[in-house]
This record gives sequence, structure tokens and C-alpha cells, in this order.
Amino acid sequence: MPIPPPSPQRLLKHRRTLTVEVYGREDGLWEVDALLIDVKTRDAKMVDGVRPAGTPIHQLLLRLVINSRLDILQAGSSSDWVPYPGHCGEHGDAYAGLAGLNLARGFRKAVLERLSGVRGCTHLTELAQVLPTAVIQGLVGEAINTRGDRPGDAQPFQLDRCHALRTEGEVVRLHYPRWHRQPGANNSADNAAAASAQAVP
Repeated sequence: MPIPPPSPQRLLKHRRTLTVEVYGREDGLWEVDALLIDVKTRDAKMVDGVRPAGTPIHQLLLRLVINSRLDILQAGSSSDWVPYPGHCGEHGDAYAGLAGLNLARGFRKAVLERLSGVRGCTHLTELAQVLPTAVIQGLVGEAINTRGDRPGDAQPFQLDRCHALRTEGEVVRLHYPRWHRQPGANNSADNAAAASAQAVP
């Protein structure tokens, strides 16, 4: 279905940019920088004065150190631009509490349990929610094998996670033939076992 056409008279008022960068390290670990920036196209009156157009309303950074199994070894945050300076960042770096979680097993639920509401920053908590799939993309082909084409490989985690990669579909038939299932076949036991063995948020 086509997207609604843009109005020729529309004017940009606000831009939120989310950036996730994944870095390999010499010690075999990985660093993840997730950045959220909000800017307006007009001067904005804030509690600390007027911020000129293009000056961030929010500039928030989450940094993780992870291993190739997606375990979070270290985590932290910084709040360089906020609406309420001296207050927004005063959460005692609650985001250090992401250490010990795994990005591929129950991460999003655990983030909400630990950091939703007054326990954290709304925007940093939202930013954390994009990390599992973004980080997996960063590790694909280096620390994560998504082909599943070698003897003994488990079913690639991405299969049955979206409509294009359903195991009964054409993409899997063509590109992952080992894991293709005939449409309508009773594969519920196989699919349940694969899903429980390879839970990805």
C-alpha cells in the first residue's frame, strides 16, 4: 500500500535522529554507541533560556560494552543536552544497570522493568528498545552466522521473525532451502523448539 503523499506546503518543525554505531575492539569485545538528538527548526524557549533553531533539545548517549554472545558487560549514559539541565541527568546513571542483560534474550522487557517511568529517562529508555536488532545487524557476518548452511548449524535466528522470512515462504525456499517448510505442513513442534532455543526479542 502506498504511503500518504507529502503535502507540498508542509514545513519541517522537528527532527529526531537515532544513530546506533557498533565498534569492534582489539580485545574481541564490541562497543555500541546509541545516540538520540532532538532539534527544532525554530528558536525554542526553555527553562534555561532560548535555544536557537538547530540547537539540540535532547542529545542523549547510551554506550554498551558487549561480547559476541550479546551479553552486556558494561553500560552507561550521558545527557549532554536536556530540557531541564541539572535534573534530567540526575538518575544516578541508572543505565549502568543494563549490565548483566543479554540483547537477544528478554532485553526489551527487562529494560522496561528496570527503567520505565520515574526510574529512568523516557528517551534513553526508548532508545534502548532499538538496540537488539541494530546490534545484531552490526555483528552479522563477523560474530553472528545468519546462513545456517553448515552441518550442525542451528536454524538461523531471523527465520520466522518477519513475514518475508517465514519458513514456509519463498525467500526461505530460495535462500535457506535447508530450513524451508512446506506450506500447511504440521511444523508446530519444530517451530516451537526452534523459537525456544533461539529467543530473540
